[in-house]
Amino acid sequence: MTMAQAASRPVGPLVWRDMDQQALDDAYDQPKYAPNRDIVMRRRAWMSDRVRAVIGAPQRLAYGQSEIEQLDVFRTGAANAPVHVFIHGGAWRGNKAADYALQAEAFVRAGAHYVIPDFTNVDATGGDLMPLYEQVRRAVAFVLRNAARFGGDPARVYLSGHSSGAHLAGCVLAGGLQQEGLPTDALRGAFLVSGMYDLKPVRLSKRSTYVRLTDAIEEQLSAQRHIGSIHTPLLLAHGTTETPEFIRQTRDFHAALQAAGLEAQLIVGEGYNHFELLETMSNPYGVLGRAALAQMQLAHA
Repeated sequence: MTMAQAASRPVGPLVWRDMDQQALDDAYDQPKYAPNRDIVMRRRAWMSDRVRAVIGAPQRLAYGQSEIEQLDVFRTGAANAPVHVFIHGGAWRGNKAADYALQAEAFVRAGAHYVIPDFTNVDATGGDLMPLYEQVRRAVAFVLRNAARFGGDPARVYLSGHSSGAHLAGCVLAGGLQQEGLPTDALRGAFLVSGMYDLKPVRLSKRSTYVRLTDAIEEQLSAQRHIGSIHTPLLLAHGTTETPEFIRQTRDFHAALQAAGLEAQLIVGEGYNHFELLETMSNPYGVLGRAALAQMQLAHA
């Protein structure tokens, strides 16, 4: 939605900062600001098929008991190699590990294993985010404890996530590692892209029609409220044409981390929307790909 479009309608009572209900709802509705979403998603699926054809199908490993609790491991040729774990987005409602294979090639060719967990969606849980968080938490813990099974170095495991996946990954950093009995600094680094780090405005938005947030869940799954539990160096990123709330969430989280004296760097993708920005993770010369490989101290192939 453009500023002109927003200004062309009457403004209702404010429900969050300077936003009325419609503005807030639009700020958590990605296609309002990224009308090419479906095109990018089709391209992502097509590219993922092409990448699997080039580097091979991933190894499939179970991290839990249910059918969905499995992860794709794209292995590099090096022994005792670093590991990058990516948590996908999809408004907590959609997508799967196979949709993101396109990102694996740059990491595999640079000498890292690339791991993408599958996990349930919020529609299947009746609106409860906790099963998603718990599965993602267990998946990350599984990789940390079992990296050697696929030639990974458990001391060099990195975590990333996009959108609702960045939200879940942030929660893992802000208490999830401890809940799994792991050291708070078990992860070498993390890269959170276009995420949400405080659920209060989400709860006020139209996402509450399918996400059931209680006071307890809002508190536990708002990473920004648990800064003291984060002991992982962080990269954060957003695009300049994302929704105003996704930009604000990232910038406020970055400011809070810096205020607490934590290592956090903000990357801004000029001219990228929510979906276009993630595509650059698959390119070793892209905004996100270059930064992720540099964080892992890897050179592009």
